[in-house]
Amino acid sequence: MSATTPNAGPLTGVRVVDLTINVLGPAATMILGDMGAEVVKVETPDGDPNRRNGPTRSPDMAAMFLNMNRNKRSVTLNLKRPEAREALMRLVDEADVFVHSMRPAAAQRLGISYEEISRRNRRIVYGYGCGYMPGGPRENDPAFDDVVQGEAGIADLMLRSLGQPRYLPTVLVDKFCGYQLASAIGMALFARERTGLGQLVRVPMLETTVAFTLMEHLWGAAFEPPTGGGIGYVRLLTEHRRPYETKDGYICVLAVNDEQWQRLLPAMGRPELVQDERFRTVEGRIRNIDTVYGLVSEIMKTRTTAEWHGILDAIDIPNGAMARFEEMLADPYLNEIGFFHRYEHPTEGSLLTTCVPTQFSQTPGGVHRPPPRLGQHNAEVFGRLGYGADEIASLTA
Repeated sequence: MSATTPNAGPLTGVRVVDLTINVLGPAATMILGDMGAEVVKVETPDGDPNRRNGPTRSPDMAAMFLNMNRNKRSVTLNLKRPEAREALMRLVDEADVFVHSMRPAAAQRLGISYEEISRRNRRIVYGYGCGYMPGGPRENDPAFDDVVQGEAGIADLMLRSLGQPRYLPTVLVDKFCGYQLASAIGMALFARERTGLGQLVRVPMLETTVAFTLMEHLWGAAFEPPTGGGIGYVRLLTEHRRPYETKDGYICVLAVNDEQWQRLLPAMGRPELVQDERFRTVEGRIRNIDTVYGLVSEIMKTRTTAEWHGILDAIDIPNGAMARFEEMLADPYLNEIGFFHRYEHPTEGSLLTTCVPTQFSQTPGGVHRPPPRLGQHNAEVFGRLGYGADEIASLTA
């Protein structure tokens, strides 16, 4: 399959200067690229550290880099050199968006703060993901996903539910904040169409993740003074909230309202519980959540996953077999809808990535460019800016 599809996304024509590394920033700029933006990834001569993170077929093209940097061009600049900074500013002149992964103080030292960039281009949308709220005492503190998961209460949720503090085994904070940053940049571009002016967009990792986590877990603390059991959504914290073991695997089941439980309990062979105070209402189930989920857990062990799937589908109760990662790659549904995008990379051979799941009826996003080799587009991008071959060789050395 071809690596590219026609570019018709909603951000077609938008130019992005991307100085991001690792996960948060590259995830944001990948989304912008998926939506049609022309993204120029400006890397140091050593490249994004994720180029060396994970399995690889050739140097600087590791798995972690490949899956977060499609739909981008790559150029190399050492921004500590004045001539390199001037080349960056020429990119800024024609750009709509400028994104970086630096702490504010580092951007200031390099001469690429918002004040400097917006002075050069008043219409530019300047965005970055920082660890902590700008203007606060921790503005320039370093922040990484594991640290913020702990500080934002994610590890405490694991302690409350499983009895041991753990990080979620996914780069949750970086990816979520990357999505937030891409969304915020899109909103700022919309505002620019109304006002003609760019602006500064910042997504602080800690505060964004705390707001995300407390959306449901603020619970009784939403009232002052706190009421109704304090902080933490109790249904989510019971040890029984997990995939249910069946005779031959695991199944995920969720009934949330009274009407669903009135169908589920008889299907499980316990119709008498429909009128039981512990099961009859939302309030009763919340108060007795360990008992409620514990009962479901025991009953689910009596049939196979396929048997339960048929029973629950027949009464319209949301359910699904627990998927292992290896099984997902061969999942008939995901493959039927084209979720996995298989393509030939010019240097890396046959590769697999995911599709762009967000749907637009008139301006669909897609995979337009394979992940770039380090500095692959130096000649193309800098040549467009008026640099000759010798100048480009010196500029990117």
